[in-house]
Formats: sequence, C-alpha cells, structure tokens
Amino acid sequence: MEHLSQSFSVKFEYQVYFTAGIFNQTNTLFNNFLVGSSTSPSFRKILFVADSGVIEAHPKLIDDIKNYFSYYNTVQLIPDILIVPGGEGVKNDVAYFNQIVEAVSTYGIDRHSFIAAIGGGSVLDMVGYAAAVSHRGIKHIRIPTTVLSQNDSGIGVKNGINFFSKKNFLGTFMPPAVVFNDENFLTTLSDRDWRSGISEAVKVAVLKDAQFFSWIENNAPALVKRDMATMKYLIWMCAKLHMEHIAGKDPFESGSSRPLDFGHWSAHKLEYLSNFEVRHGEAVAMGIALDTAYSDLSGRLSSTESKRIIQTLQNLGFEVSHHLLQVNGENSPILAGLEEFREHLGGQLTIMLLNAIGEGEEVHEIDTELLKQAGNKLNEMQQHQLKY
Repeated sequence: MEHLSQSFSVKFEYQVYFTAGIFNQTNTLFNNFLVGSSTSPSFRKILFVADSGVIEAHPKLIDDIKNYFSYYNTVQLIPDILIVPGGEGVKNDVAYFNQIVEAVSTYGIDRHSFIAAIGGGSVLDMVGYAAAVSHRGIKHIRIPTTVLSQNDSGIGVKNGINFFSKKNFLGTFMPPAVVFNDENFLTTLSDRDWRSGISEAVKVAVLKDAQFFSWIENNAPALVKRDMATMKYLIWMCAKLHMEHIAGKDPFESGSSRPLDFGHWSAHKLEYLSNFEVRHGEAVAMGIALDTAYSDLSGRLSSTESKRIIQTLQNLGFEVSHHLLQVNGENSPILAGLEEFREHLGGQLTIMLLNAIGEGEEVHEIDTELLKQAGNKLNEMQQHQLKY
C-alpha cells in the first residue's frame, strides 16, 4: 500500500527580560524588541489588555503606555486599551475571551501584529489563549505583574481558560513572543499576593535544586519582610529552572507526565472546591505539603526532609491544611482531582512525589488511606503552628 510520510520540527525561541519601569521613555527595552522583531514591511499594530487591579494600583499606567508609543511610534498602538478583571474569574467567564477576539476583528489585528497582556497569571492565560486561536496565532507579549506570574506561569508556554468547571479545559501550547518582568509592579502587591507566588519557587526547588531550596529556607524571613533584592533573586532562579525544564524532552506535555506539577493535582481541585477563595499559590502550598507528607508516609522521603519542607512553607506564612483537602473516604471531593488530573493529560495517572529534596519520582497510583493520614498529619501541624 502506498502512503505519504511527513516529519518536520518548529523552532520556538523567546526572551524573558528583567527590568524596572518598562513604559518609562528612557527605558528602550520594549521598543528595541519591537524594532528587532520586524519581519514584515506592513505597519504593525499592538493591542493592550490590562488587569483592572493593576490599573487601580498604577493609575498612570494607561497614560504611560500611550505616551511611550507616541514617543517611539514603532508600531501603531490601538488607543482602546481593554480592561478586564484579574483573578480566576477572568478564566471562568468566556465573555472576556470573546471580548479579545472581537477586538482582533474590530481593529484588524493581523499575525504580524501583537496582543500584549499586563496582569497576573489568569489574565495572561486568557489573553494568551485568545491570541493563539485568533488568525491561528497572533504574537503575544506578556508583562506579568505578580510574583506567581513572573516566576512561573507568565514565562511558560501554556495558555487557557476554564470550562465545564475544570481548570484549563480549553487551551493551547503557544510560547510568547517575549516576556517583560517589571519589578515595579511587585511593589503594590498585597502581602497575600506577594507570598502566594513563592509556593511555585518552593515546588521547583524541592524537585530540581536542593541548594535553591536551602536558600529559600534560609531567606524565608527576608521574603516575608518583602526585601526586594531577595525576591528578585527568587523570581530569577525560579524562572530559570522552569525555562530549563520547558526546553527539555516534552515542552508541550505530549506524554502522561507533568513533572513540575508537584502538588498541583489537589491544588487545582481545592481552588474549585473553595470557589477560588483559596488562591492558586496558596492551594499549591497546601498541595506541596500534602504530597510531601504522603511521600514521607509512603516511605520515600525522610521525615527530617519532610518536616523541613512543611516548616519552610509555614515560615513563609502559608497554611498547610484546609478542611476541603481532607480525605475521609473514597467519595471525598478532593479525590476527584486525581481523575481530572489524569484526564487532562490522558493516559495513566502520573503523580510526582519526592524521594529527597531535589529528587522526584513519578508514581501511577495513590493509596487513599495514606492520603487520609497525610491530611490528618498536616491538620495537626497546622493547629500546632497556630498556637505560636
């Protein structure tokens, strides 16, 4: 039988820049990128979508953007800067996605133009998805404004929205054109949002870099006190480790494994069960604690290292237990997260656990009774912490 065979590879490349005052006219970084990325003789456009919380915290931002692009005039700025709410709600309501797609049509944003998103991870996810599916892919510029998005989601290759009450049910793998991490946006974060993103650094450290974990452990007091130099190093290291992983064997997660989603199977479900009152970074901290305690009880991780990880999370100000995270039987709501985690990737259930700090192990089944014991242990540790 005759047949045809085809094989090709596509190279993806993007830069993550660390800066301050990205829209200050003396800061040429953004304009230099636009000049250097020109591949078409046509005059390009740029559409901005901004997180309403960021606009509220930085009331001059819209004027700064307009003045910047008026001064450089390298691309045509669409003057109607779209404002959308931040947080998980922007991924739950398809109307915001539709608003971006409609703007693409209204303003004639083509594939040589740009859609730039300014905000936290949820806004970046939603806008990135709209950019990826409009005209089969419009260049997407990310300007993350939270610790969580600067060190993890904003520098990765995933976009998406929530659907059928399932996190990221609709989405794409589409690398950004460029990422600008501006430290000035971090100065106006609430203490809760400042802390929330640190959990992803703990996650990548316990999986890949024991020395980095020790650094986080030792610098927890400085992070709690909002020392900017300490936070800048944490974000840089976390971004570096995440990007090194993305450049590995399976950047688009075609297999049944997500090694960097340690603690996430329960975190994603906890977010939904709490109606997103528990934020992603907070849920990840609890998920890390749960899978760490499980790794200990299942004989993989030493009790000493387990305690170090959980104590570090507590020292950073995280809660490590939640009543919705408790396993009381086979019908406990949190356990649905295991099947949803498997379904999201397809294939067999694959969960990352720890053999040691800096060394993970993939497993394909979870013992419900041990999970119950792990939850009870964390609940006791949480109560003990609250006494002091």
